[in-house]
Amino acid sequence: MDYSYPFTIRHIYISPGHNYFGRPKDGPGAHETDDTDRARVHAGRGLVGDRYYGVPAHFEAQITFVAHEVIELVRNEFAQPALSSLVMRRNVVTEGINLNQLIGHAFELEFDDQRVRFQGTRACSPCAWMDAAIAPGALRFLKGRGGLRARILDDGSLQRGPAILHSEIALDNNLISEPVPRPRLP
Repeated sequence: MDYSYPFTIRHIYISPGHNYFGRPKDGPGAHETDDTDRARVHAGRGLVGDRYYGVPAHFEAQITFVAHEVIELVRNEFAQPALSSLVMRRNVVTEGINLNQLIGHAFELEFDDQRVRFQGTRACSPCAWMDAAIAPGALRFLKGRGGLRARILDDGSLQRGPAILHSEIALDNNLISEPVPRPRLP
């Protein structure tokens, strides 16, 4: 991998059950979500203990990432400075990396002497729950900014704190909170 970027993992969230399932008017579930310092990941399976671990329908989303910069943008846009990053329903909150540029690309995360490989698969689309959990208009605001879905290619561990991302492509980290442009069809 030709390019290396220091960044920070601010949160690692694992929940054994779905809290935002069904219709927002029914309210969220009551499953605990752990904000852990470390998490084990298994290639092709997901984060150990998470609700999507080993679920075949989530092959393209064994792990999900969202940028802290996007969360800050949402806090400012909707005047909610205390909004928890947990509301985004992503596994990993990063700071300092343009996740959208990793769609369709392999990358590695390095912690101490360990590296774990991932394959960015597609953008995470926000859902109607965002209007209920944040504020009306949040769903629209988050389109193209919902984060990154990825497959896990190696067994290993993730840990909160400083890390290095290795990529075969150059990233423009000045565009972290810019939405993924929608493709234009002929």
